[in-house]
Amino acid sequence: MGAKRWWLAAAAMFGCGWGGNQFTPLLLMYRQAGGYSEVTVDAFLAAYVLGLVPGLLVGGPLSDRHGRKPLMLIGTALSALASAVLAAGVAGEAFIYAGRLLTGVGVGIAMAVGTSWVKELSEGRHDPAADAGAGARRASLALTAGFGLGAGVAGVLAQWGPWPMVTPYAVHVAVVLPALAGLLRVPETRPGTGRAERRRRSLRSDLRVPSAGHRRFLWVVVPTAPWVFGAAGIAYAVTPQLVAERVGRWGLAYATLLTVLTLGAGVLVQPLARRLCGRSTARPLLTAMALMTAGMAVSASTAAVRSPWLGSAGAPLLGAAYGIAVVSGLLEVQRIATPEDLAGLTGVYYALTYTGFLTPAVLAALSAVTSYTAMLAAVTLLASGCLALIAVALRVQGSGSEAYPA
Repeated sequence: MGAKRWWLAAAAMFGCGWGGNQFTPLLLMYRQAGGYSEVTVDAFLAAYVLGLVPGLLVGGPLSDRHGRKPLMLIGTALSALASAVLAAGVAGEAFIYAGRLLTGVGVGIAMAVGTSWVKELSEGRHDPAADAGAGARRASLALTAGFGLGAGVAGVLAQWGPWPMVTPYAVHVAVVLPALAGLLRVPETRPGTGRAERRRRSLRSDLRVPSAGHRRFLWVVVPTAPWVFGAAGIAYAVTPQLVAERVGRWGLAYATLLTVLTLGAGVLVQPLARRLCGRSTARPLLTAMALMTAGMAVSASTAAVRSPWLGSAGAPLLGAAYGIAVVSGLLEVQRIATPEDLAGLTGVYYALTYTGFLTPAVLAALSAVTSYTAMLAAVTLLASGCLALIAVALRVQGSGSEAYPA
């Protein structure tokens, strides 16, 4: 019956996550070796988001109509194709824009559809021994490990390897193709609706996600979500800029180190998140936001003294906050959602988490009128305010099964 094939779906998520984050430590390379301006490099990131959003918000409903497997096959294939196109970027920036767009679509599908598929493969007849939170942890671990290893390997190859604008992408293709083949062995968990049913129900109606209006989602999940990738953005996008003069020519290696420290901590903290969750996500959510506040305070201190060592200490703190927050957020989503809109609500959740990646751009825009020290101190206060808001919401709504009324 295809028991315990969840790991094959998770392997595809890992490969898509690898492709999504391998570009992050290469930004400096494109600016220095490629000769692209800061505006152009920021546009490369924007192309990724343009692909990511439809992948997140449309991929889930499409998988409800056509099944999880077809969508994940498409998303994983697009991830491999994206790296092949990015490798051709040495011939011109048009290839980089196209590759980043395709990467975004692949990652969006992996997050929305893959997370739902791994959850469904981690319960019932597919994996009877798995506990209730196994699906969320497995999906989060696969993505986080992919994000971390992808960035780490790409950064090392760009700093010391041959053909730095080609080799990282070739390695990614070699990682993804076996995962793509493995998907063929994974059983479908949500067979697509019949043709008559699809004609009766429009895709537009399927794009509606009623669970997104659930009070628990609005008051607990929404205030937490942007901090997930907000933590990552501060840790390995802002901090390297703060200490750039201190690290000199080792800037790319330092940015890679911070990425690995952040996401490595996000992986290693998963067992702690499992023990914290139990029957409730109250403790892990509060723990994540407390760590988030502490990590932002360290980042503000780094901005004040411009210390690479202090920046390195803040990265695993923010990474631990990221790891606990993403797992507990997914568990909230999976308890709130109905089977009919699980993938859709997962997509909405991840779209909210990605708003946190706007933080570095907002801070950069405001840096013309105020200092990073002041801005990051304000971010620390905002994180503590969200911690207080979530604590009140959890106290009012409860933390057990009674907190999830229809």
